This record gives sequence, structure tokens and C-alpha cells, in this order.
Amino acid sequence: MRAEVRHRTTVVNGVEIFFREAGPSDAPAIVLPHGYPCSSYEFRRYMEALGDRWRMLAPDFPGSGLSATPEHFRYDFDGFADILEAFLDQQGVQRFVLYLHDFGTWIGLRLAMRRPERIAGLIIQNGDIYEDAMGPKYAGLRGAWEKGEEAGLAQIREAVSLDGFKEEFLNEVRPDLARRIPPDLWHLHWALTTDRRREIYARTIFDLKQNLAWFPRYQAYLREHAPPLLILWGPQDGYMPEASARAYLRDRPDAELHLLDAGHWLLETSLDEAVSLSRAFLARLRQPVMPAA
Repeated sequence: MRAEVRHRTTVVNGVEIFFREAGPSDAPAIVLPHGYPCSSYEFRRYMEALGDRWRMLAPDFPGSGLSATPEHFRYDFDGFADILEAFLDQQGVQRFVLYLHDFGTWIGLRLAMRRPERIAGLIIQNGDIYEDAMGPKYAGLRGAWEKGEEAGLAQIREAVSLDGFKEEFLNEVRPDLARRIPPDLWHLHWALTTDRRREIYARTIFDLKQNLAWFPRYQAYLREHAPPLLILWGPQDGYMPEASARAYLRDRPDAELHLLDAGHWLLETSLDEAVSLSRAFLARLRQPVMPAA
């Protein structure tokens, strides 16, 4: 039975935030921060599948999806972590599982590092934190960084386009899998991309260079706090190949790792498998954080 997904808008720290919610309001929570160039839309079917027993919460970050794009907002990973924390406080969510993907990995981990006592577990899907295991598609981004800010930003702006979004969503999956990834993903999100948002995206991508310095800190958090960890990975990913997934085992050899026949957006092509593995993982988490199996 598929759960009903509710679509809501709220105001957090003066910013209008759109979010999707599924499941009972008093159920254990799973929080789903989205990646680039997407929004909470990426979790729509996953939320339907797991909303029977868990409270699923997926906000659109400022400047993305159906949320506002305020002029005065800190459009970096700390700023996004700030508003995610305030959103969860507003929703009365104190302890939760984080589902981390793409940019959402770095946002969620920064929140987890601030408030480790709130994290009941992590599900990580194609979110890299090991610089030496980054895939070959990062070469273009490194080239932009080496050009300096003005020329580098100009290069990245060119990639923030409809064709660029399509490339991000298909991202080297096999042709048979590519046919299963809906074009809605890039057409919808490009239609929501204003000139202001395009500049925000370009700046955020350029600033990924600074995020690399956080990678050892993310790794230290995983070692020191050791939250229960499920890794779901689509290795057909030019940015985050199989090596990016296996690198987590250096710091968490006890992590549960599954390599699926998928790419970066595996919830589009391997939903049933991801849901089954998630259910088994969540059922093993102890009361009162998660319900019994």
C-alpha cells in the first residue's frame, strides 16, 4: 500500500519553504535533504513506499524546487544546514534517520556533526566524502577551480543549463537504465531555474572546492559517533563510482554496503530494491527510535 504524500508550505527563519511529508506525524522520522540539480521531487516515490510506518520529511532548500529564493540567504552548505535544523525544530522532530544523497550528504553531515545525539541512523546514497576516490567527471570541475573565480564561474554557468541538467541526471548509466529515468527530472527543474538561481547554483558548485576540506571532518564524525550506517550505491556514476562507496568502509568497516545495478539517481531505476533494503535496516534500529519489524 502506498502512503499519501502531502505537499505543504511553511516559513522558516523568514523563508518560505515547500516540503513533502508522508506518514503519521507521531511516527519515527526519516529526513531527506535533496541534491543538485533536484528538489524533494527526487524522493516522491520513496516517501510513498515507506510512509506507511515512518514520518518522511523532504524540504526544498531555498533557491530550489518550490521554495523561495530570498536575496539575503547564506547559499552554502552551512546555510542550508542551518535552515534544515530550524525546519526540523519547527516540525518538532528531535531524533531522526538521515537519508543522504549528492549535495544533501554534505548538508546533512554538517547538521549531524552539530547535533550527533539527534541522529538515529544514516542511509547514504551516492554522496562522496573521500577525495582520493572521486570519479573522473570531477576533472572538469577541477579545471574550473584552477582557472580562478571569474573564469571558473563562467565555465560552470555554461553547465547550468537544460542540457547540463540532463547530463547530471543521466550521468553515464547504461542506455537501458537511461530510458527509465524520466525526462521530467531535467525539464521540471530547469523550468524552475531563474537567472538568480542559475547564479546561486554556479557559485555553490564553484565553492565545492572549499567543501573538500570538510571531507576529513565528515570521516571523523562517522568514526567517532558511529551511527548505524546503510550505504546504497549506484556505481554507474561518473562522479561517484564504486570506489567512492567502498571508501566508507575505511572508517566504518561495519557499515552495510549494497552496490545496485544503477547510477547516481537510483531511486528512479532501483526503487523496489532500495525500499526493501531500507525497510530491513530501519527495522533493526532499536526502540523507541524505530518501530519493531
